[in-house]
Amino acid sequence: MTDELAVIGVECFGHHGVFDFERREGQTFVVDLVLGLDTSPAAASDDLRDTVDYGTLVSSVKAAVERDPVDLIEALAQRIADVCLTDDRVEWVRVTLHKPDAPIEATFSDVALTITRKRMTTP
Repeated sequence: MTDELAVIGVECFGHHGVFDFERREGQTFVVDLVLGLDTSPAAASDDLRDTVDYGTLVSSVKAAVERDPVDLIEALAQRIADVCLTDDRVEWVRVTLHKPDAPIEATFSDVALTITRKRMTTP
């Protein structure tokens, strides 16, 4: 059984992008996370140690966005997914990375990339 834990709208500031001004000035990125995990152990025990501590997770995701710049949101989304999958209880993660201030010469409301990554199983 897989339940879903969602944390939506995590605002971070990073210096990612292919243009020099993006690297220099930085911009806001917004992260939506959906984690697939079994929450029944935590429901039975009512103990935070039996589930994903989403406060700690958000801090780790925010740190991942705010460190080492990358050119593409694809690379940043993968970095975020990797952070989420470090907890063995997370079976899969869906990351939506929003770049609302992307350098586009048109009126738009958002650029968003959604990726889904699963824990690799060993035979």
